[in-house]
This record gives sequence, C-alpha cells and structure tokens, in this order.
Amino acid sequence: MEQLKITAVSYLNTFPFVHGIMNSGLLENFRLDLDVPSVCAEKLSSGAADIALVPVGAIPDIPQADIITDYCIGAVSKVKTVLLLSQKPLDRITRIYLDNDSRTSVALVKVLASQYWKISPEWVPLKPGQSADATAYESIVAIGDKTFGLQGKFNYVYDLAEEWINCTSLPFVFAVWLAKKKLPASVIHSLNSALSYGVHHREESLQFLTGKHPSAAECLSYLENNISYEFDEKKREGMRLFLVYLRDLAR
Repeated sequence: MEQLKITAVSYLNTFPFVHGIMNSGLLENFRLDLDVPSVCAEKLSSGAADIALVPVGAIPDIPQADIITDYCIGAVSKVKTVLLLSQKPLDRITRIYLDNDSRTSVALVKVLASQYWKISPEWVPLKPGQSADATAYESIVAIGDKTFGLQGKFNYVYDLAEEWINCTSLPFVFAVWLAKKKLPASVIHSLNSALSYGVHHREESLQFLTGKHPSAAECLSYLENNISYEFDEKKREGMRLFLVYLRDLAR
C-alpha cells in the first residue's frame, strides 16, 4: 500500500495520539502532519489526507467519510481548553467573538446559547491571528493551547464541555478519526493499536511540550483528567445528539 497521509490536531490534547503513531512502531509507511482542527477537515475533504482527526462539527460536510477508530477527543467533565471567556455573566452577554480554528467549538457555543442558555448574542468571527489579543473582547470563544493563561483575565469562564454535560447528561466529543476511502482492516487495526499505545503512555507524550505550555505536571493532569479518549457508546450518543442540533442550526 502507498504511504498513508495522516493529519491530526496540533494541540496538547492530541499528544498521546501523536506519540502512539510516531513511537509505538505499530503503524508503518505513513506521513503525519499536524494542523489546526479546521485544516484537518479540509485536508480529508480534498483528498490531501487519507486519515484525519476531524472536528465533529465538520462531519456533515464529509458525508462519505467513516469513523474508523475506537478513540476520540472527548470529555466527561471539564475540558479546560474549550472556553467561553467573558467579562459579563451569560444573561448579559450581547456579543461573542468566535475563534474559527474549530467549527465544533463554534457550533457548540451556538447550540448551548439557543437550546439551553436561551440567549441570542451577536456572533462575530475572528480573522486568523485576532484571538491572540483575546482580552480586548467582551466575550470570546477560545480553544486549544491558546487558552492557557487566559482564564484569570476574564470575570467569567464557562467550560463548554461542562456546560454541555450539565445540560444533556451526556459526554461531549470534539473530534474523531475519519477516512474517506476504504482502508485495509490491517491498517485500521494498526492505527487503533498505535492510538491505544499512546493513550496508555500519556506521560511519555509530554516530550512534545514547548515553552508555551504549562508545567509538565499540569499538562499530564490535563491529559489524564480532562480528556477522555475512549469512543464508547455514551460518547457516540452525545455525538449523535450534537449532530441533530447541528442540523437544526443549519436550517
């Protein structure tokens, strides 16, 4: 088989997957690229990637793709890195700026606003790079590693995974592994085994830390306590409900 082109999210929560793919020796003949979530989806859709860790919010745009692994980026409690940061309480928010690196997080905050919080703010998409000055905005959705250090600069912090779980009693799934083309069962088995290896060696995955991350101890706690990787039936149920809401948003 020709070289597999794999793309995954470049954030801390994906380090165990990256570690498993690159260091387990269980998957062979591949190229791994690291991108922001929206680019992962674009690469799979265009054929630039054979396998991608794709935001759940992008699934409706890739209808011919299949979920191929038993692993995901999910949450069963606070996720810490998908936040609505605001200087005002929910019932007084009038405008929310949106980080478009992840359509799933943008869709999630809109679902929560319409279905559960019952607010109708103005939605303002940010341009690439604008979120670097997040404190300039009254309310902003921030995701991924850029949330580190931001929480103390806002009066109110709403963890979007926690909000979803409180409202639905279901876990939330942010991203799943998809493939558009039919892959040999042996390849899927090897990928699953590599991902499993990484999830069970989270501390070793901290080799990818950079200066922009918190301490190794904080990062390990985050990987062990805030990200839930097994794509079990409860997470599938939560994902199905979210996709229903997504269809409603699109109408």
